[in-house]
Amino acid sequence: MRSDLRSDLAQSYGQDRLPRYTSYPTAPHFSPAIGEEDYRRWLRSISVKQPASIYLHVPFCRSMCWYCGCHTSVTKRDEPIATYAAGLRAEAQLVAETIGQRMPISHIHFGGGTPTIMSPEQFADLVGALRHAYFVVPDAEIAVEIDPRTLTEQMTEALGYCGVNRASLGVQSFDPAVQRAINRMQSFEQTAASVERLRHAGVKRINFDLLYGLPLQTVDSCLDTVAKCVEHRPDRFSVFGYAHIPSFKKHQRKIDEDALPDSIERHLQSETIAEALLDAGYVRIGLDHFALPDDNLAIARQDGRLRRNFQGYTDDSADTLIGLGASAIGRMPQGFIQNVVPTRDYLARVAEGRLATAKGYRFTPEDRFRADIIERIMCDLAVDLPFISKVHGRDIRSAIVDRPRIESLIADGAVTMIDNRLSISDGAEFLVRSVASAFDAHLANSAATHSRAV
Repeated sequence: MRSDLRSDLAQSYGQDRLPRYTSYPTAPHFSPAIGEEDYRRWLRSISVKQPASIYLHVPFCRSMCWYCGCHTSVTKRDEPIATYAAGLRAEAQLVAETIGQRMPISHIHFGGGTPTIMSPEQFADLVGALRHAYFVVPDAEIAVEIDPRTLTEQMTEALGYCGVNRASLGVQSFDPAVQRAINRMQSFEQTAASVERLRHAGVKRINFDLLYGLPLQTVDSCLDTVAKCVEHRPDRFSVFGYAHIPSFKKHQRKIDEDALPDSIERHLQSETIAEALLDAGYVRIGLDHFALPDDNLAIARQDGRLRRNFQGYTDDSADTLIGLGASAIGRMPQGFIQNVVPTRDYLARVAEGRLATAKGYRFTPEDRFRADIIERIMCDLAVDLPFISKVHGRDIRSAIVDRPRIESLIADGAVTMIDNRLSISDGAEFLVRSVASAFDAHLANSAATHSRAV
């Protein structure tokens, strides 16, 4: 696809506000109508024949990055972190007791915030509590999100001791001007030292997280960042577009909106990063991930086993995701569950021996049908509508919600549709969210809460 045509498509569709489709329905549709008792029933009905996954949210950082869209807060003191770590251990035990049987666990992911803000002893105690309450299978993936600026040698050793085998390092950009504009000064040397220590400690699988669309960011600075990153040969890259929603995250108001790139420039940055990573030998995974050909994610893509969850693309096949911590989201076979967001409320509920559920969503047959369609589009950049319609017993004529959008994408050469089998054209991968949105029956009620499509 010609670069001028890609730019035209970015201009035509880039201003739309669309979900990232890490879930369906998306979080704005969760409701307090689903509460603690619903979650308790769902946990008690879980089958322990298949492994589940666990996500633990640690909502603390030492400083606030102004681009951040996560639920986190800044603390200079260690006491709130210790109290919170104890709360996570208590909730993990409470959920395990509610399930009533020792649940096998195949994936554990520590997210934040900054999970490594915990002391090495607190982290080790927490992992020990998980292994006591659940059966963590021998080949389980244990992943931790890391801020290289604060990672200590002692914490690195603790990660290796606890069996952590994947680390995601936030990089975003190595351009000092961009770093100053987002309040995140992080040298190449800090990042390189963290990678070296992690690998030495036995944490062999390394991911780098990059952002485009940041204030003062340019195509040249994106290329320079990628060139520095590939020197370390991380197994994976996540390349996200900065979502500027200052009405939702007030600290984003500190970013100069006049310094933000427009949709065309954002698209150029995104495609420049993608092309540089492809040239370096990485495989493109859906919308925003890249992996070495022998990485599990690339193999899952090749085998048609790629999935998408709240952490992005994954090879995790578990249908159950247990969310632990303030604001954490879980996925049960029946629907989604989210914990209360304020840390104080979360700790109070756990101290009372209560599940920390704030809201959720119960799936309907229609939701399951559309979730399968959207996941295949996001993962495979294609979908066989007749097959999925047959599996769900649905009328294929009802699959497309926004037919004018699909017809427009087809007319613009971004999508082909043959015998109701849809494929996204080469070079138009960046429009995958736009394609998926045509099958989203809930979008009309939530578009304002999402980020720009490009």
